[in-house]
Amino acid sequence: MSPGRQILLTVAAMVAFAANSLLCRQALAHTSIDAASFTAIRLGSGAVVLWAVVTARQRVAWPGGGSWISAAALFAYAACFSFAYETLTAATGALLLFAAVQFSMIAFGFASGTKLGRVQAVGFFVAAMGLVALLLPGVAAPSPKGALMMGAAGIAWGVYSLRSGSHDPAQTTAANFIRATPMALGLMLLFARDRSIDLPGAAFAVASGAGASGLGYVIWYAALRGMPVTTASIVQLSVPAIAAVLGVVLLGEAMSIRLAMASAVILTGIGLAARKARPATRPVTNEQASD
Repeated sequence: MSPGRQILLTVAAMVAFAANSLLCRQALAHTSIDAASFTAIRLGSGAVVLWAVVTARQRVAWPGGGSWISAAALFAYAACFSFAYETLTAATGALLLFAAVQFSMIAFGFASGTKLGRVQAVGFFVAAMGLVALLLPGVAAPSPKGALMMGAAGIAWGVYSLRSGSHDPAQTTAANFIRATPMALGLMLLFARDRSIDLPGAAFAVASGAGASGLGYVIWYAALRGMPVTTASIVQLSVPAIAAVLGVVLLGEAMSIRLAMASAVILTGIGLAARKARPATRPVTNEQASD
């Protein structure tokens, strides 16, 4: 793959991942759709697109790989993600999600025997302090409920990423989306009393599932070919920044000084930690980096 094509695919994938935050926030803040219904439509439409891509490209009737445990983690991420965006802005939500994912994966590595280098330890501490500064009570602090839900979403996504195996990543993702869809439908039944679906909200959910999630993963897996794992990890630092910029431009969200400074501190710290990470038990695969 030419460098230019790889850069183009990488940029497209990062924009798609950031778009998930904007689409979810826009739907839950400005349409009548509820969080449970958004989750079900997002996962269902993502499952359809990923299944179609896998069956067309690899000529298999049913995608292999995946597991019910991984699907449960995927479902937990998607559900908590949706409920968090009932109160969080796109920028704040993307930052909290990214931080929670990275912290959970670093914590797993540490518990598994990973030795923290000096630079990695400094990075982890800096990122933690930035997160504390963002969450401290005050006028600009995010909703505690929203922050808690997004933290849970990040941990669930970290678990999902760590469970990724060596099977074909596109098939694995498709299989897990398919398994997670009935779980999301069950969530809709659980919140049936609060169910509310309108056409604009459903359209945003389909765009998130089929476009930003389904096609986004297909593009990202293509971009990952030949890309070093460390580069893939660092590239993903751009997602919260892209979400913040698009949130201001497209959704009219305000960028507070507190959020801007906390974002810079958190992303700098995570960048240092990820750059020097040295797993002790097993290498991080491209599939894991992409999740």
